[in-house]
Amino acid sequence: MPAVTLSTLQALKQKGEKIAMLTAYDATFAKLACQAGVDVLLIGDSLGMVVQGHDSTLPVSLADMVYHTAAVKRGNQGALILSDLSFMSYANLEQTYASCAALMQAGAHMVKLEGAAWLAEPISRLAERGVPVCAHLGLTPQSVNVFGGYKVQGRGEAQARQLLADAMALEQAGAAMLLLECVPSALAAEISRAVQIPVIGIGAGVDTDGQVLVMHDLLGLSLSGRTPKFVKNFMSGQDSLLGAFSAYVRAVKAAEFPAAEHGFSA
Repeated sequence: MPAVTLSTLQALKQKGEKIAMLTAYDATFAKLACQAGVDVLLIGDSLGMVVQGHDSTLPVSLADMVYHTAAVKRGNQGALILSDLSFMSYANLEQTYASCAALMQAGAHMVKLEGAAWLAEPISRLAERGVPVCAHLGLTPQSVNVFGGYKVQGRGEAQARQLLADAMALEQAGAAMLLLECVPSALAAEISRAVQIPVIGIGAGVDTDGQVLVMHDLLGLSLSGRTPKFVKNFMSGQDSLLGAFSAYVRAVKAAEFPAAEHGFSA
């Protein structure tokens, strides 16, 4: 199979075919996800919680992200590799350039930044310099202390209009992809229609261009014992990890996941 590129993802959106994204943090699971047909491997700063055991993503360092990106690259078999910029590793332009260079040199094909319309300038500058960017909107876990917890974003008319405006501004600035987390399903569908770039959802309903889950959630593993509403245990009924990953990919591609119960209302 040919390697997945940004052009591949754009073509999938244009054809109305869903994109399957999954987190990976090491070579073994990266290889397994590729065998299951995952299009995009996300090295998420979620590793701070599911791998390192922290209670948020904030303690994750850029060095952590570089290490895990390099490990995933060694196991990758054709998926597009997307890596998170860790907390405060993009506080100014010079730092952003250095952080992105480190991730791209480790094996990332695209980087992900959390924020809103204020990201327009760094996204534009990065696009000019050959760094594709995925903009993460909605519930942005690095801002958990500002939000006062992990809460749905974009509820109410004012918040919804602002989120839509942010999405369009970041596309205009040069973002190559959007990720919407914990956004009302109807709003996520509207944003997906309003922009030309692929939109990936997590807790954002079935009408985005693709879906992402944290691998450990997909497998029914949780340190906290709490299962987010948007999660489905794909290990249930399967006798192998490959079976669980494959079931997830099939469900995403068939628009069977997420179901209505996995989404949020306005």
